[in-house]
Amino acid sequence: MSQANPRPQPRPRWNPYLSGIALGVVLFATFFVSGHGLGVTGATTSMTAVTVAAVAPHAIGPQDYLAAYARAGLNSWIVWEVLGVVIGALAGSLIGRRFNAQIDGPPRLRSFGRLGLAILGGAVSGFGARMAMGCTSGMGLSGSAPLAVAGFLFLIGFFAAGVAFGTVFKPLWQRKSFS
Repeated sequence: MSQANPRPQPRPRWNPYLSGIALGVVLFATFFVSGHGLGVTGATTSMTAVTVAAVAPHAIGPQDYLAAYARAGLNSWIVWEVLGVVIGALAGSLIGRRFNAQIDGPPRLRSFGRLGLAILGGAVSGFGARMAMGCTSGMGLSGSAPLAVAGFLFLIGFFAAGVAFGTVFKPLWQRKSFS
């Protein structure tokens, strides 16, 4: 029995070499148009600062780290860039017929546990990115594009930490008692 409205097959993925070239062109265009490289964590810091200023304005002093972000508000290049990334990712997944709302993670872990791991991993990565003064796109791509040593060191450290974390915790995720 055939379905009345079968799901269309996803389109083929881009060639990884062409994708790398496209990313390089986008990075160059970003430097050329905005004077900045790619980045994300500045946008989340801006959103945090604006939220804190709205909810508890007394919590931010005039010289605090978040004060400059709160004064600038959300109308900054990095917030618009991240909004464009979200819209572009959604459009790309719809055009490529690959949009699928699901919660990925270790197969033996339930959705709540997967979400917990994602939030924990995101918080730790975000904290580390702010401490390193840039995320993988900001420090890694935009830092290594002009051949800055800090960009390469960040990428090496980020991937090494990911491999170490995965090596240590993967056996735990696969244990039946974890699910």
